[in-house]
Amino acid sequence: MNAPPNIDPVTAYSVGDVVHWLTNDTRDERFLDKIFGEMCIRLQRAGIPVERASLHVMIHHPQWLGGRIMWADGMREAELTRVDYDVRERSEYIDSPGNEIHEGAAEVRENLERDPSLGRKHAVYDEMRAKGLTDYVAWPLYHTLGKRHVVTFATGRPGGFDDAHIAGLLKLLPALALVSEIRVKNRLARTLLETYVGSHASELILAGATRRGSGTTVHAAIMICDLRDFTRISDNWPRDDVIDLLNGYFDAMSEPIVRHGGEILKFIGDGMLAIIPLSEPKACANLLHAVAEARQAMVALNEKNSETGRASLNYGIGVHVGDVMYGNIGSRTRLDFTVIGPAVNMASRLEALTKQLSRTVLLSRAFADAVGGEFDLERVGEFPVRGFNDPIELFAYHG
Repeated sequence: MNAPPNIDPVTAYSVGDVVHWLTNDTRDERFLDKIFGEMCIRLQRAGIPVERASLHVMIHHPQWLGGRIMWADGMREAELTRVDYDVRERSEYIDSPGNEIHEGAAEVRENLERDPSLGRKHAVYDEMRAKGLTDYVAWPLYHTLGKRHVVTFATGRPGGFDDAHIAGLLKLLPALALVSEIRVKNRLARTLLETYVGSHASELILAGATRRGSGTTVHAAIMICDLRDFTRISDNWPRDDVIDLLNGYFDAMSEPIVRHGGEILKFIGDGMLAIIPLSEPKACANLLHAVAEARQAMVALNEKNSETGRASLNYGIGVHVGDVMYGNIGSRTRLDFTVIGPAVNMASRLEALTKQLSRTVLLSRAFADAVGGEFDLERVGEFPVRGFNDPIELFAYHG
């Protein structure tokens, strides 16, 4: 296994050893790009003159379609690049070997030593010729249920790959398909959970917190936000405009929360529930900084909406701090990972009061005490809150 690179393929280290390593010794490696880079180095040691290789996989992340893993001779690790959803509309993809594979080709092979005018015109071939590469091959990498990804190899060896090299690489593909599918599906599972329940909850679920009723008590700053008059907007605007308005609003509200260490737990129609655990340093201050940034983002969004003739969006935010039960709640077969408890109810009541008291952001006295004197807060007064016996002292934040 420690043979030097560029040895003859008849020596003890062979493609079979690379296959064995892929199937038996990569169990503890989570990241596909690291596996792919080391695989290429091991192929060189097995006598396969690979000098460039790439793996193109589709993940279906909310923001990007997939990833490209690129390795070249001399690199200790492969390089991972995200691929946007609009890639298939770009000329560099339309005019590429990868598109040929996705269109159904079983193999794309190009002799890079011959006159370029005699071969295909893909731009990537010119790039490889400029780097001294002589031969290129691309194959589909088959995952279950007909999913097709793409793997490519190139060499600078005079004469290109010979038949034994190609046979060795083909021998490798089934093992690479199995290993890559496991990592792709692991990443997909994480992506789906992070997308629909948040990063912290997803880690807990993947660690085994899937039993109904399981959970923990968390001391947290809690924020609930809701749009005003959205029923009227949704009744009077086309569906696609309504969805676009909602997405813009949620972007404006959510991104500052995440930047400041918070977690979006739930979107409820046009409402949002978020927390920042007090285990985070300066959690309460961070939440108010996020609220200030969200308000600025909403001003910018409303200016943009006004320029396009769309309705301006008004909203209310309720903020409280307290203990919440954080865990699995629901039916036997359909669970929600969320927070419940009197502290959540209080934040919800404060958000409802923003309309009655003509304030955009209302804070409880408990939160105002917790955040300290860093922020300029307006004392609004004491008001009865539905579901709570005593009036609650409220503060407004105009950040």
